[in-house]
Amino acid sequence: MNELQSTNRNRRILGIDPGVNITGYGVIDQTGQQLELVEAGVLRGGKGDLSERCLRLYQGLVEVLESLHPDEMAIEQLYSHYQRPRTAIIMAHARGVLCLAAQQREIPMSDYAATQIKKVLTGNGRASKGQMQLAVCREFQLAEAPEPPDVADALATALCHAFIGRS
Repeated sequence: MNELQSTNRNRRILGIDPGVNITGYGVIDQTGQQLELVEAGVLRGGKGDLSERCLRLYQGLVEVLESLHPDEMAIEQLYSHYQRPRTAIIMAHARGVLCLAAQQREIPMSDYAATQIKKVLTGNGRASKGQMQLAVCREFQLAEAPEPPDVADALATALCHAFIGRS
């Protein structure tokens, strides 16, 4: 991106779909009503104990933050079925280190429930993964959905933040 482009953009938004094994991320630039996909990918916790996996996620996000310089971060809230409290606890560890990385760099954060993200993008708070992927593809004119689905979810989170910030 050249210097003129970077001074014209309103904000750069980093969307995060947190997970211990795979965390999706998507970075978009918003200039007025225009949205542009900058980069999207995954951070992998990999194998090992929980502390090692969280460290890898933290280090991966630090690299993204330092290379792409987002102005804001939007992250999906945790959701876990009441029958699986252990899942929520493990996910909270991952989400915590991701929030820490952003907070250390004084990047403002917003979080959104999955149902809110789905409603903003599709009009239906219970939209399927496929519907969400279609909405992301439509917004960025992508020929195919980003893979793995965590990437589309992260982009959807960034889009939700951009759309809510417009109103």
